[in-house]
Amino acid sequence: MAANRKPLYRYISPTTWPTWVGLGLLRIICWLPHSAALAVGRGLGAFAHLIGGKRRAIVRRNIELCFPDLSAAERDSLARRHFAALGISVIEMGLGRWASDERLTAITTVEGVEHVLNAINKGQGVILLSAHFTTLELSGRVLKLNIPPFDAVYRKNRSPFLTEVLRTGRERSAAQTIEKRDIKSMVRSLREGRIVWYAPDQSYSRKGAEVIPFFGVPSMHTTATSTLARLGRAVTVPYFPERRADGHYHLRILPPLDDFPGDDPVADTNKYVRVLEEQVRRCPEQYFWIHRKFKDLPDSYPDYYADLDALK
Repeated sequence: MAANRKPLYRYISPTTWPTWVGLGLLRIICWLPHSAALAVGRGLGAFAHLIGGKRRAIVRRNIELCFPDLSAAERDSLARRHFAALGISVIEMGLGRWASDERLTAITTVEGVEHVLNAINKGQGVILLSAHFTTLELSGRVLKLNIPPFDAVYRKNRSPFLTEVLRTGRERSAAQTIEKRDIKSMVRSLREGRIVWYAPDQSYSRKGAEVIPFFGVPSMHTTATSTLARLGRAVTVPYFPERRADGHYHLRILPPLDDFPGDDPVADTNKYVRVLEEQVRRCPEQYFWIHRKFKDLPDSYPDYYADLDALK
């Protein structure tokens, strides 16, 4: 473990006890049969929908913006299904940490592994390009069972303890983790012919980002993927996980993006966003609508989250 990191057992204090209790309960839930564990997750999601006024409003606004053709009843149904998916994602985070390889193999199928292997066999690095779907943490473990070792990008939480909980969970899948601002380490891995698992669909500032429509709505998107691909001399391979109605999971690894990177980082990012939109349409309830996707726009754009009270 790096010198600036502490093992989880060092985070024992009254402020962390609730999280430890939650982790203990999650560990017990993960011993349940798969259908029962997912049912618990749906219950958690229903409770979060009931009490989460502000977050519920953000989800409803995002859905309203991206799916204007849906009726009010259809949008409400999608919001409820999204909260169910969020609750299940907590269970899936536990499964990603603790489930056996045999259990995960029994509930998953993977399509398109050859797109990664072809690039690796040629000595090229691979940007495994994904997005924030609720199934993301479990899918990492499944990837580990099907492709060569990869590095995973993570974002620091305000709480060092939660950062380590999430980071160590992701390290059950990844050979190493790289903080999202550490571009040099990502480029180094790619130039060494490694795989870097990267989900750039959430932009947290205007720096290094451009306004690119998402479902026709102006949204800030980082253009870093184009830079990474160019500096790392890497192939960019999209992949997306999906939870099926029967509780099984399907991971789709798509062919590499054509002519990527090109001369225009904005055009490159547009390619990614269009592929992302296609996947969101496949399982709209599983995209991370609870995130304020349309925030931090330049002042000339509307504030899409200024009037949420009516949606709570």
